[in-house]
Amino acid sequence: MSGVKRIPERMCVACRQMKPKTELVRIVNTSDGVVVDGTGKLNGRGVYLCKCRECLNKVVKSKGFVKQNGFSLDTVLPELEKLVEQ
Repeated sequence: MSGVKRIPERMCVACRQMKPKTELVRIVNTSDGVVVDGTGKLNGRGVYLCKCRECLNKVVKSKGFVKQNGFSLDTVLPELEKLVEQ
């Protein structure tokens, strides 16, 4: 073994670019509703989103996001906007 630890990558649902998991925000559809997963370990269907304003705006405007993923971001939008501003 080479001893080099592989960094997990995930795809942003807005821009469709592969990025390290640490650069993305995970949004999870749990049985209790939609939440922003800070730990990355919550159970449920999750999608990843870049921490940039363009990607957030693209997902909010897209009607296809709700159809593809089965949930809307309306309940977590204020929390996502705070993460994007950082």
